[in-house]
Amino acid sequence: MEETVMEELICEEAILAEEIPEVKPAAVVNKNGVKAEAAIASGGGGAASGFSGTKIFTWFMVLALLGVWSSVAVVWLELVDYDNVIGKLSAYDADGDGDFDVEDAKVLLGVKERPVSLVQREAKEESAVEEQTAVPLPPISDDFIPEESKQFTDRPGSQETREAEEKTIQEDSEGNAEDQPEDMLKYKDKKKKPKLLNTFEKTIKTEIDAAEKLRKKGKVEEAVLAFDTLVQQYPQSPRCRYGKALAEDDLAEKMRSNDMLQKALITYKEASELPNATPDLIKATLKKRAERQQFLGRMRGALATLEKLVQIFPEDVALKNDLGVAHLLIGDNKSAKRVYEEVLAIAPSNGFAKVHYGFILKSENKIAESIPFLRDGLESGDPGTDDGRFYFHLGDALQRMGDDSAYKWYERGHQRGHFASVWQRSLYNVDGLKAQPWWTPKDTGYMDLVKTLERNWRTIRDEALSVMDKTTGLFVPEEENLREKGEWGQFTLWQQGKKAGESCHSVPKTCGLLERYPEATGCKRGQIKFSVMQPGTHVWPHTGPTNCRLRMHLGLVIPKTGCKIRCTNDTRAWEEGKVLIFDDSFEHEVWQDADSYRLIFIVDVWHPELTQYQRQTLSPI
Repeated sequence: MEETVMEELICEEAILAEEIPEVKPAAVVNKNGVKAEAAIASGGGGAASGFSGTKIFTWFMVLALLGVWSSVAVVWLELVDYDNVIGKLSAYDADGDGDFDVEDAKVLLGVKERPVSLVQREAKEESAVEEQTAVPLPPISDDFIPEESKQFTDRPGSQETREAEEKTIQEDSEGNAEDQPEDMLKYKDKKKKPKLLNTFEKTIKTEIDAAEKLRKKGKVEEAVLAFDTLVQQYPQSPRCRYGKALAEDDLAEKMRSNDMLQKALITYKEASELPNATPDLIKATLKKRAERQQFLGRMRGALATLEKLVQIFPEDVALKNDLGVAHLLIGDNKSAKRVYEEVLAIAPSNGFAKVHYGFILKSENKIAESIPFLRDGLESGDPGTDDGRFYFHLGDALQRMGDDSAYKWYERGHQRGHFASVWQRSLYNVDGLKAQPWWTPKDTGYMDLVKTLERNWRTIRDEALSVMDKTTGLFVPEEENLREKGEWGQFTLWQQGKKAGESCHSVPKTCGLLERYPEATGCKRGQIKFSVMQPGTHVWPHTGPTNCRLRMHLGLVIPKTGCKIRCTNDTRAWEEGKVLIFDDSFEHEVWQDADSYRLIFIVDVWHPELTQYQRQTLSPI
């Protein structure tokens, strides 16, 4: 082909040579008075020894053709990322005319002032961004949870979720520009946008954007149809299928439908497995899938998804952190510990890994070892560390070590909005409920229940004593790691608003007395149980999990001295046949220094200010 092109050029040159006469340059007198034509003649014998106009034109045509073919190659083979180049140059568009030219250079060098209109426009844009980011995300309703979903446990949350990276990915789903260069004039840095479109998908970007616009406007049914049409038209497009998954996810949220959410999970998986999916799209898709699997209570499925992510992106520390959380959510602290040890080996200052590693150490009762990790992690301020549970456990660890700085951390947790007060540190609360450490029967409104308990205390006591024989195995040791020392056994009748197995068969009279008090038997955030504590027992200062209940203690067998309970800074003692009522979301502590055992009956009741609807819909604890 090259020979053909050269032959055509030679023929064209011959034709032009015949048609175009030789043109002599006009005689021009230079500043020295010498004609230019004479200078040319003396340079080598005129046209015969130099370049003729015909040859100049010929070489011009050759270079022009080479330029055309070079341009075609650059565009076709994508040798230059024009969006990236334009984006980088636009960062230096100082005068606001849309390009980078001499006038921009003058502004950057200080020779020319920046146009006032551009400064005002940028200020307005920055203000709009700040207003947009101040809008809180809508909460997810508690009722959108399947029956088989696991109950929420005391496990810290996902780093990716807390950083809201999914929101960023969805908002920037159309873009493929690289991150902007550092602005030497301290202009606002732009966050790197993920590349979700492959080479082919850039050619159908307009169609994808149109469907995505429907989704972002909340027209989720139309968005599902639009993306479904795109998937049928372009079945090998990962971005179209990812858009369909996002739309199905949004529709599931709108419909409160777990079936629709299951469809979204399948579509997420399909999108991640298509060939030519960009790494950013694979990451976004699988992260979203794992998040929604956790939402449905499918913790092991989420764990498998995150393990796949870490395998694909082994250098991504944030994904490793999320994998650690996934292990915690299924109770596999050992594997979670191993993951966070790996993270801290390569990123020793990672605050997210530190607080979770400290959390695990404390659960292993390695109190002293847990403190520096919890403290350093909280002080790092890294995303995912500002969680009430970490303030709670750090303060608790410090208290057990006799360190009064615990209250400094409780105060900080209160200031951060995690605790109602330094004393009241429950984490699962309903706002606006009356809060006081000690209550009277009249305060609660449950006078009839209190009278029933006090009138029948001997009957209740006798049934408890009949099952206290250790050979029955009904009283089991306290398992919440609340004791510093001693023995503390419990026999549970109701748990989370339901009878605990066949326990009432052993104490039928006691259960019969309580059956007509739904404020107690229906309290899904409480228990009804016997509690026996042996001499020499000390229960650490602690708080209950929720402010939605009050706790009644009926004294059954109380030694004359040595048994006491402190709630906040008020210490009291039990009496046989009398009910003490306190709010166990406030800090409380127990000592048993008597010569014989102490036996009480514990009855949790709903906080009296909760409505009937709240009592029915609050999740169990």
